[in-house]
Amino acid sequence: MLLVSYDISDDKVRAKFAKLLSKYGRRVQYSVFEIRNSQRFLKVIMREIEHRFEPLFTNSDSVIIIPISPADRSKIVRYGYAKNEEEQVLVFQ
Repeated sequence: MLLVSYDISDDKVRAKFAKLLSKYGRRVQYSVFEIRNSQRFLKVIMREIEHRFEPLFTNSDSVIIIPISPADRSKIVRYGYAKNEEEQVLVFQ
């Protein structure tokens, strides 16, 4: 799993960046996405950042990609709404 956190000052660039990340994962906070780890996804995201977004960044913008190993993933503690994110829900009609 990857956590991608960003702080981008330009509204349009930030919206496009969030749209890119939403293709590969889910938003867990306003500027944090959780992405199921895949070397292919990581390469695509990094290529997009380097070629498409980095030229648009200002000195105050930042993106941080944090890999989380499977062993560490089991140690994640969630509270509130996030607690239910990992639960599977069955819907009967």
